[in-house]
Amino acid sequence: MSVSTAAIDPSVCAPLPVLGQDVTVPLVTGGEVTYAALDYAASAPALQRVWDDVAAYAPYYGSVHRGAGYLSQLSTDLFENSRRAVAEFLGCRAEDQVVFTRSTTDSLNLLAAAIPANCQVFVYETEHHASLLPWRDAQVTYLNAPRTPGQAVETLERALADRDPYGPALVCVTGASNVTGELWPVKELAAAAHAHGARIVLDAAQLAPHHPVDIAELDVDWVAFSGHKLYAPFGSGVLAGRADWLQAAEPYLAGGGASRKVARRADGGVDVDWHTTAARHEAGSPNVIGVYSIASACKALTEAGFDSLVAREQELVSRVRAGLAEVPEVQVLSLFGDDAPRVGVISFVVRGWNSSHFAAALSAEYGIGVRDGLFCAHPLVRTLLGSDPQDPGECGAPEAEPGERSLNAIRVSFGAGTPDEHIDRFLRAVTELVREGAQWKYRTEDGRCVPDRGEVARTV
Repeated sequence: MSVSTAAIDPSVCAPLPVLGQDVTVPLVTGGEVTYAALDYAASAPALQRVWDDVAAYAPYYGSVHRGAGYLSQLSTDLFENSRRAVAEFLGCRAEDQVVFTRSTTDSLNLLAAAIPANCQVFVYETEHHASLLPWRDAQVTYLNAPRTPGQAVETLERALADRDPYGPALVCVTGASNVTGELWPVKELAAAAHAHGARIVLDAAQLAPHHPVDIAELDVDWVAFSGHKLYAPFGSGVLAGRADWLQAAEPYLAGGGASRKVARRADGGVDVDWHTTAARHEAGSPNVIGVYSIASACKALTEAGFDSLVAREQELVSRVRAGLAEVPEVQVLSLFGDDAPRVGVISFVVRGWNSSHFAAALSAEYGIGVRDGLFCAHPLVRTLLGSDPQDPGECGAPEAEPGERSLNAIRVSFGAGTPDEHIDRFLRAVTELVREGAQWKYRTEDGRCVPDRGEVARTV
């Protein structure tokens, strides 16, 4: 998968309006500054367009599918039209199903519950925990971190060819790393999987907000992603793709909506006829607003011109990487090397700094929100940092005091709503912190690195 920006002038594409773009936050050094949200990989701010669409619909809120009233029927139409909008956004095939879930994690756990008996699952150690951990009832083969896209394909081909017994198999792979932002060779991996009789699910949580995803073109069997990373509010996700395994599996949740007919038997038991449509795995009253917000975000990105958004983001990626390269103490983490295509997700460590201390200083002294830790991808970050699996370290701030080495990293991430000023401020802050040190002293409190109020480290 490649990203081309040759035909597009990034300067003609302005950032998309998002919620919170005018929010100010206090600085420990005094005064306030407009918040620079550079943690898109965790949750992207909601597009203003999405929020406006949801606000316009809210007075007409109603329960879907079984109501005779006008609002229920309107909401049902909106819900099913949202399903069609998501299918179009993903380039779904005619026979594919779009199932609405709570998140990427929920989507992959749903699929894990639907895989056939004796299915073998192949997953790289580089995956987010949402992709790494759901396969508890399957025979799982964890593949070592590849160092080139070609090596990723070769590793998978060898593993699939050597599997015994030769039965149903599933490959789970990310589209873009939530740690390095690097794009994976999804189409080539799909071809390798299918050549060996396996299926493949694409974790597109980090890919879909930054790059078009086309199920048919990539030839993957399923795609999973979350609304809150696609500029929609929390609480909704998607699993889209082949219907047969989903139709054959027991419902993910048993309850109303998933059942088509329920009848008592003469012996006192209950017979259930489950739906074979997406409703089979959507029991209960669905998150209609969440579903609509995903569809709204899909339409907004398409109408804004996804190619132009990609081009502008690539320009920001180049600026961030070039700026960090000017600071010798900064080490950017990468699996595939400097020339690998990537989205707006970059992780790094700073020599002589505890990563949580550095992230806390960015927030308290510059009003910049980034993320520090292992990013729910512990094996990958440990591999990139060259650490032993038993070394201490976990998601969130470690127990190490500011200034001590820590087994974690700093992640800066951005996207369609990021202004140029946020990137400029971030690069200036990194340079100043490395060259001059923090202005304030910090301490670890309840597992977080926080400013020590009243303790100035240096004068400006």
